[in-house]
Amino acid sequence: MNDKDVLQDVQIEIEKGADVPVETWKHVVDEAIGAEVEERSMTVREAFKLYPKAVFWSFAISLTLIMEGFDTSLEGVTGLPWFRRDFGIWAGEKDGYQLIPAWQSAIGYCSSFSAIGGIVLASWFQDRYGYRRCIQFNLILLTAFQFIIFFANTIEVFFVGKLLVGIPFGGFSSSAVSYSAEVTPVQLRGYLTTYNNLCWVIGQFMASGVLRGTSVIDSKWSYKIPYAVQWIWPIPLFLLAHFAPESPWWLVSQGKLDEAEKAVQKLQSKTDRSDPARAVSLMVRTNQLELEHSAGTSFLDCFKGTNLRRTEIACMAWSAQVLCGTWFGGGGSYFFEQAGLSTTTSFSFGIGGSAMGIAGTFLAWAVITFVGRRKIFLWGLGILGALLFSTGFAQIANFRGSKAAPWVQAVISMLFTFAYDSTIGPVAYSVAAEIPSTRLRGKTVGLARNAYNLWAIVAGVIAPYMTNPLAWNWIGYAGFFWGVSCLLVGIWAFFRLPETKGRTFRELDISVSWVNACLVFENKVPTRKFVKTQVSLDSEEIVH
Repeated sequence: MNDKDVLQDVQIEIEKGADVPVETWKHVVDEAIGAEVEERSMTVREAFKLYPKAVFWSFAISLTLIMEGFDTSLEGVTGLPWFRRDFGIWAGEKDGYQLIPAWQSAIGYCSSFSAIGGIVLASWFQDRYGYRRCIQFNLILLTAFQFIIFFANTIEVFFVGKLLVGIPFGGFSSSAVSYSAEVTPVQLRGYLTTYNNLCWVIGQFMASGVLRGTSVIDSKWSYKIPYAVQWIWPIPLFLLAHFAPESPWWLVSQGKLDEAEKAVQKLQSKTDRSDPARAVSLMVRTNQLELEHSAGTSFLDCFKGTNLRRTEIACMAWSAQVLCGTWFGGGGSYFFEQAGLSTTTSFSFGIGGSAMGIAGTFLAWAVITFVGRRKIFLWGLGILGALLFSTGFAQIANFRGSKAAPWVQAVISMLFTFAYDSTIGPVAYSVAAEIPSTRLRGKTVGLARNAYNLWAIVAGVIAPYMTNPLAWNWIGYAGFFWGVSCLLVGIWAFFRLPETKGRTFRELDISVSWVNACLVFENKVPTRKFVKTQVSLDSEEIVH
């Protein structure tokens, strides 16, 4: 009996709701062990050679996040004089037209608020129809909702448009990250999950360039053109999603083993090492292990047993992207203007900051394979905290009349962006994608992204008040506030963030369960020693 016949037998038993015969299951486990040994021993170069199509499809699906990054940076339209003129009020000769702080905050957080509902909707959709169909559905929604923003003639209508586009953006953030983690082997997961951050930064870079280009237009088209650019993406991305293979892990969780094998065939190149049936056997074994730990696949199951710890780690890792101060430390054209730079110079710094972010993500790729996730995360928080406090001290100099202070703050902001996108930015994507169980990955990633969105709402509300001259007018002093926040996240990461580098999904299942039990019941094994745990290949036990 060959591997394909065995999987067909397993498929039949699953459809009947019966137990798989012992001999059949033993064969599946043996094949799964072989697949796991091969995956763990594979070099990065060999992984690229065996899974080039997986890399391509992961790259293609993640392109949806360029639109989300683009939209996030389009909040910089508040720095365009014509936008403030059409939607704001006159604030005097010194400050010109300004948005009412409440509306500026509302525009800043409304997409994050609706993204929460979008993620819940996407999680339901993914469970039933898979990642590909979920992405296509959200592309259709985005195309429709973008019309409201483009044709808005009042701040209220503009707000409604921004609120609605958050729904598909929430779906993209959940689906693309989970898909990247599930279609690639362990050696490539770090690259392709952190690539999601690069897509975000590319979107921000493009938006900064478009805003810089339209900032010289003396009409309402200065802010309408940037939103029209969003219509470029949906059709080509819809076609890519149509031809992309579905995640084999999702197919296995649905009991569709034959389709899972076909999906693996589309992800692997035809070499002596390619064996789709063996790869699916590993997925079946991992899926069975998770069924034994927790049979459910609802949001509630994310908070039961060892899944609770997984959910905590994923949520905090992604929340760190906000709590480390990026809403402030990353600057933005509006902040630069309020610090004392011209509109043109402010948008130029915005482009420079995005370029630094791209360079930072490339640096993260060079480091993550050798250093791992935990160390990069901790070092990143330390560097970002130091830069935030430096911004606060630069504001003290600015208060005393230093002409150089605004430029110093702008340079610090660019350094912050580089440090963020070489540490916390990409690594948070990797941790949030790797740590969940395969059966609950979509929902755990969704919860993690919603934790991010909730903090983004808080930041979106208070950050404009910190810099708006009609509100608190803190400007650089806000660096002290976010510096303390960054420090608190660092304390959590030191005690609670484990290392996920080099772990197969089965190893993570067992390691998380064992370390969690020790932490809760025996209090013997610190999280920082998680990386030293070794998992038996032929049993579900820790051997060291």
